[in-house]
Order: sequence, then structure tokens, then C-alpha cells
Amino acid sequence: MSETAALSYEPRRLDAIDRKILAVLQEDASLSVAEIGERVGLSSTPCWKRIQRLEAEDIILRRVALVDQNKIGLGITVFVSVESGDHSEAWLKTFADAVSAMPEVMEFYRMAGDVDYMLRVVVADMQAYDTFYKKLISTVALKNVTSRFAMEKIKSVTALPVPALVAA
Repeated sequence: MSETAALSYEPRRLDAIDRKILAVLQEDASLSVAEIGERVGLSSTPCWKRIQRLEAEDIILRRVALVDQNKIGLGITVFVSVESGDHSEAWLKTFADAVSAMPEVMEFYRMAGDVDYMLRVVVADMQAYDTFYKKLISTVALKNVTSRFAMEKIKSVTALPVPALVAA
């Protein structure tokens, strides 16, 4: 499901156990189905069926390993604001395709407000960022590009705060 579709998507009603499963999996997706079931109060088979359904409905998108970027030599995080002078559909497609293909770009958002696009970029060092920057500005015409370098990561989580079940 695309991000645009997700904004207008009416989520399926998740019960309390579905929500517990999502919280447990976001904390540690390497747990066995039996361990997950034990934590949420289900036996293995019903727990497995719920996980399968959550995956089939694209609520669980994938299970991944989180890697420490510093320990693999990607010590610089840059937030890049982009302003465009062209807001045509053709320009956006070209820009989105080019930026999406750049492995340094971890997140890419179209924004409301005074900035049109925001990127979160990770690179090894300033020279690597300069190479990325030159590649970025050569993709399409851009009005303004502003780079903000993160000095320290204070909080970073991947687990979404699963909303509690609201009584009807």
C-alpha cells in the first residue's frame, strides 16, 4: 500500500490481542510463535494465524534486523530540505524516482509548509555527503537545498505506539 493510500485507509478493527502481538513483534521479531503466544495469552496455532492475517492485510509489512549505522561506518546523518520551483507531476515523478534509487536516502517525505521535500540521509563522512549532494542536485532543477547535520541521536525508535483499543 502506498503512503498516500495509507493516509486515507480506514484501518481494520484490531482487537486487544492483535495490538499486543504488534507490540511484541515490534520489540523483538525474532521470537518464536510460541514465545509471542505466551506473551499475549494465546497458544501457538491461534497466534500464528493472527500473525499470518496481520501480514496478509499488510498491517505487518516485513520483519527486519536493525543495524547500528555507526558500527558499519555510516557516522553522519543529514536532514536535507528541498524546495522546488516546479510542482508538476512529471517533475515529481522524475525527482521521486531518482531520490528513491539513492541508497543513502533512508526516508523521503513530501511536506506541507515552506519546505517541499525532506530527506533523511546517512553517509560515512563529509566527502561521501558531498558526493551525494552533487548527485542530488544533478537529478532535476531544484530551487533550494538545505542540509542539517545531526550532532547527536537522542531518541530513535522503530516501534509505533500501537493505540489502545477504544471501547465503543
